[in-house]
Amino acid sequence: MKLIILAGGSGTRLWPLSKKNMPKQLQQIVGDQTLLQKTYERLRTGFAAEDIYLATAAGQAEAIHEQLPELPRDHLILEPCRRDTAAAIGLAAAKIHRDHPGEIVININSDHYIKNEAEYLRVIGLAEKVLGEKPEAGVLIGVNPTYPETGYGYIKMGEEWKELDGTKVFEIAEFKEKPTLEKAQEYFERWEYLWNIGCFAFRTDYLLSLYEKFLPEMHRHLMVIQEAFETPEQEAVIEREFSQITPISMDYGIIEKAPQLLVIPADFGWADIGHWKTVKDMLSEVNEDNVTKGKVVAIDSQNNLAYSYTGKLIAMVGVNDMVVVENGDTILVCSKERAQDVKKVVDQLKAEGMDEYL
Repeated sequence: MKLIILAGGSGTRLWPLSKKNMPKQLQQIVGDQTLLQKTYERLRTGFAAEDIYLATAAGQAEAIHEQLPELPRDHLILEPCRRDTAAAIGLAAAKIHRDHPGEIVININSDHYIKNEAEYLRVIGLAEKVLGEKPEAGVLIGVNPTYPETGYGYIKMGEEWKELDGTKVFEIAEFKEKPTLEKAQEYFERWEYLWNIGCFAFRTDYLLSLYEKFLPEMHRHLMVIQEAFETPEQEAVIEREFSQITPISMDYGIIEKAPQLLVIPADFGWADIGHWKTVKDMLSEVNEDNVTKGKVVAIDSQNNLAYSYTGKLIAMVGVNDMVVVENGDTILVCSKERAQDVKKVVDQLKAEGMDEYL
């Protein structure tokens, strides 16, 4: 099995720390390691370095080499421009299939928090076993919800397919988009609904056949690129062909159309580090605690996240339920409950041409 770490996201909801040239996966948000370093270290406890690949933007190559010096350079799959997750995974699958035909691959997001790493690795290994028995299928890992979340998509489990190693594996009945709070509460109370964490495993030959069927133009570009790997023309061909791909997510382009999908329900303490409220909630021992980094003084203030990244002092008096993040020439102040809307700040900065803050 080969693992593809996806590290090309921009992380706009974690602005002003996550910026264009140093997005969230390359930043220290939780602890003293970057999210990418933590993801790689987690996988290395169960897999060899030669089994791990990483897909990212070409402009981040040197930063990644600095953070992951052990990663083989030819396992860094560089995208010349952003074309969403279907293209990123397809490019990696084309590379791996060329070198290891019919290999099982699984994509791993670089911005996920995992509490029980041993169970996480066990479930990844179980996905490989499932595909050993059912090669013309895809296997998703779904997480048992711990509260009614409206920001995630859901998987509805159907009939039980089989029990392997004490874990029941299910067919997928349908996918559900991000729900209303009322619907999320309903999903939370019913056993058959799982959070869709965007983690799926396939054999490369079967996966590429799905591209050929559902995304034929993208497949054509990927096959041209595949022929150019390890040739003097590799970089130029990738630049030319990849830029012509029409962006689409893996979920919309492949997953929701694939005919044979199974899901493993899992519980390993998962969180998507997608915005500052997630960081605050994940690091709080109790809800009223302040979560701080750098120089922070808090007086009569509770349930805040205050991060100072460049040595400036953050002082709070009588402040509750807020996010305050200082990063040099930018300061974010927002209600913790509006953390999802930080992306709107980034959008407005783009619209007003204030690129120096991005």
